[in-house]
This record gives sequence, C-alpha cells and structure tokens, in this order.
Amino acid sequence: MHRAAVMGAGSWGTTFAKLLCDAGGEVTIWGRRASLVKAINERHENPDYLPGVPLPEEVRATTDPAEALAGAEFVALAVPAQTLRENLVGWAPLLPRDAMLISLIKGVELGTTRRMSEVITEVADVPEERVAVFSGPNLAREIAGGEPGAAVAACVDEAGAQRLQAATMTPYFRVYTSTDVIGCELGGAVKNVVALCVGMSVGLGFGASTQAVLMTRGLAEIARLGAALGADEHTFAGLAGMGDLVGTCISPLSRNRTFGENLGRGMTLDEVIAATSQTAEGVKSSGAVLALARKHNVEMPITEAVVSVLYEGVPIKDAAISLISRSPKPERYGVEQRHGV
Repeated sequence: MHRAAVMGAGSWGTTFAKLLCDAGGEVTIWGRRASLVKAINERHENPDYLPGVPLPEEVRATTDPAEALAGAEFVALAVPAQTLRENLVGWAPLLPRDAMLISLIKGVELGTTRRMSEVITEVADVPEERVAVFSGPNLAREIAGGEPGAAVAACVDEAGAQRLQAATMTPYFRVYTSTDVIGCELGGAVKNVVALCVGMSVGLGFGASTQAVLMTRGLAEIARLGAALGADEHTFAGLAGMGDLVGTCISPLSRNRTFGENLGRGMTLDEVIAATSQTAEGVKSSGAVLALARKHNVEMPITEAVVSVLYEGVPIKDAAISLISRSPKPERYGVEQRHGV
C-alpha cells in the first residue's frame, strides 16, 4: 500500500484523493479550513466542493501540512496556479526526501511564465525526474461519482510515470503514461483559455458550429506553442490535448466555460468573479499564456482575444468580429495550411 498526500481540498484534489484510495492507497488531504477538514473526517464528504459524493472512510484530512506529508510516497499539489509558489515555499522543508511530486494544476505562473512543474522543481529544489503531471478530460464530479474516465501520467522518467500509473489505476479509471511533461502541461493550461472563449460564444447565443471552430483552432494554438517549447505534437491528439480541451469546452461542469458563458451573457468581470466559488484557472493564466507565446514568437489569436476582453476592456462582440475577420495566413498544422485559413 502506498501513502499519499493531497495538498488542497478543492473538487479535483478531493477527487484525486478518492482515486488514490480506490487504487489501494492510504491518503491524507491537507485543507486550509478546519470546518471542511472536520466534514471530510466525520461525514466522509466534501460538502463545499462535492456535496452528496461519498468519500472512502480511509480518506483522512488535516489542517497540518506536516501531518499530511509525513511518510508520503506521492505528494499531489492541488492548489490554484498563482498560489503554488507561496504554498510550496512553506511546504518544501516538510517534503519527504524521495516523494514523487505530482502537479494537478492547469495553469501558467504570472510574471515568470513558468509551467507548474518548473515552479515545483525550482522551489522544492528537486530533479525533474521526481516531478509528474496528471492531466486529462477529468471533470471532478463525474470522476468522483465513479463514471468511466482516463488521464495521462507524465514524467520525464518513464519509470516514474509508470509508478504514478500504478498508484491511480482503478476499475473505472484508466491511466496512460507519457514522458512529454511539457505537452501535457500546455494542453491543460491553454485549454482553459480556449474554454473561456467557447463559453463566451455560448453566452452570446452562438451554436455548435462556432464552438467547433474555436475548439479546433484552439487546438492549433496549443500545438503551435507546444512545438515552440519542444513538446511532442502527438500529445495534443490525445487525452491531455484534444480530450481535455473537448471535455472542458463542452461541459456545463467546467468552471472556465461557465465563467466565459456568464461574460457572454453580459455580466462584468467583477460580477462573474464574485459569483464564482471555485478558481477558473484560465482567467489569470490567460495573460501568462499570452506572455509565454510572445516570448517564443507564437501567434495565438484566441488567447489574445480572451485577454483583450478580460483585461483590456474590449467588448466581447468586438473581440469576436476581430477574431473572425483576421487576414488568412498559412498554418503550420493540419489541412488548413493548404487553404490559407
């Protein structure tokens, strides 16, 4: 039996803890709020993020990071992207020496444009072989409810990816392995930005054709950025690329799609933030993704449109018109390059 710590008691952190437990692990969740920790321990439920979903009695919770981390072979990090560095500074001295550190976070750090695995290796001062990424089309409530699902366990060390695979495989959840950490992280981070745009289109009343265009061209943006950073282009045709993108863009359970939909219906950014109980990673990461793209001279018009709406005061309809009326240019990926779309 492996011992694991999940640092973060939100919906996906709690779901991942359940997944680890269902795969035969002993799991402790670290949570910031004592009331939520008490509910997990006594009611075996996370009433704030997954109400009505029973958790295994073996899943424990604590507000003490040292208690959660003690003896852990796997440490899953499930806090918002922009708080990872600050949290990890405090946790680093407590990390077990040989533990695998797993990023469940789908974002890019503002200011540094670092991917989450880069933040982890830097702050925790560990080699990249000890850092893994877990990514896929995983909507927390569905996976927590035992619906069939799958994900990718990525680590530059193939043996490390296989260790994580073995620790998370269950009869209802299949895990594939990859050594393409860059591709898996970019797929997870950028799809949130695309989902915001898809949500805006839904809020404006546009239908499936528009959504399909945005998802397809969004995937092209992810692939372009991935190529510039050295990712394996095949990753973007799989679960951590297209799979995660589609799941996030089409589901009303998706925070980023719902956030964008509310903007498209006329709510202001401040109003949507006030009405959103969980972090929509794409909102803050969009600026970091765009900065990363510009650093590598990668054109990402959908990301630019989202940033212009969120932070530059551009009306959504104007951004949509600007996006669709762009001058056609040859594209590097797909059949579009033959037609100049």
